Amino acid sequence: MTETFFSPCPRGLEALLVDELAGLGASHARQLPGGVLFEGDWALCMRVNLESRLATRVLWQIARGRYRVEEDIYRLAYGVTWAKWFTSDETMRVFVNAQKSPLRSLEFITLRIKDAVCDHFRTVTGRRPSVDTADPDVRVHAFLTFDTVTLYLDTSGEPLYKRGFKRARVEAPLKENLAAGILRLTGWQPDEALVDPMCGSGTFLLEAAQIALDIAPGLGREFAFERLKHVDLDLWRQLRADAQARQKPLRPLAISGSDVLEDQVVRARQNLAAAGFSGCVQVSRSDVLELSPPADSGVMVTNPPYGVRIGEAEALASFYPLLGDALKKNWAGWRCYFFSGDTMLPRLIKLKASRRTPLFNGALECRLYEYRMIAGSARRSSVSQA
Repeated sequence: MTETFFSPCPRGLEALLVDELAGLGASHARQLPGGVLFEGDWALCMRVNLESRLATRVLWQIARGRYRVEEDIYRLAYGVTWAKWFTSDETMRVFVNAQKSPLRSLEFITLRIKDAVCDHFRTVTGRRPSVDTADPDVRVHAFLTFDTVTLYLDTSGEPLYKRGFKRARVEAPLKENLAAGILRLTGWQPDEALVDPMCGSGTFLLEAAQIALDIAPGLGREFAFERLKHVDLDLWRQLRADAQARQKPLRPLAISGSDVLEDQVVRARQNLAAAGFSGCVQVSRSDVLELSPPADSGVMVTNPPYGVRIGEAEALASFYPLLGDALKKNWAGWRCYFFSGDTMLPRLIKLKASRRTPLFNGALECRLYEYRMIAGSARRSSVSQA
């Protein structure tokens, strides 16, 4: 049976997510601001949760209708057959987002949808589920436009960028699905060398290792759909087993990272160890300005730290030109990518970006800057031809 799903993702990655979902078997995938609407069966829903590196969630569309006032939304939510999918013993939470809705209070809409779900259960079973705002078993999402409301059940639970590794306690500045999208935008292939010279907690390194070893990003965690009453858990176990059988044996990879701060190196190593990649990825303490490339060509990708970790504007103003000089001196033959929301970087690095891709890190508008460092032989060849 064909169902309709919506997967949000970091803004700027929608087109990549369309391609990824199509590769997983989705039909009628349609790019929308902040995500992709698509169709498929429940096997596809499970597969996207397990395999997608770019999606943030997989939301199952269960109802859609027009509204004028709050009670219209209540009636739509009350009419949904919630008791077919979960029980009153499970906890729930309602999330509401809106775009150009004329209604005044999203908090009130959230309350009315919660009331509708609870009233439905009270009518059908005589009991109502409890609300848990911290770690609910079931998440109900509502999206309001100017005159329509769409209701979804969240099949993922925790966001999909939470891959399930027991990572070192650090708030990563870059979500895992955004890092995976950036890696895809670089065009990096697992047989190429990859370096993150300001690796922080190691997010790029972890994502690259999973890609190189064909490890499904959801293998280390659980999903909300596993609690839904109608889901075929035998099929789910088979999909997981197929993904586990497909992954490649651990081996040393041409992936390495470094950081000038020892505590970041320690965190990155802890995170790699938790994921089982200690023997696959090398991390060392080094200054990007002094680092030598591990191969004649490859991909450098990094999210340059700024502010607290390097300093304020004066320090950055001196750092970026030195970074540009280091790239020209040491990294000929490499494709170098810098993901940053700092508008000073492209002005002060004194290199011409061959591509600038707009991306959002949460609400922060950023750019992925591509610098193709021409090898000396190629530079001499172009001069002689002129």
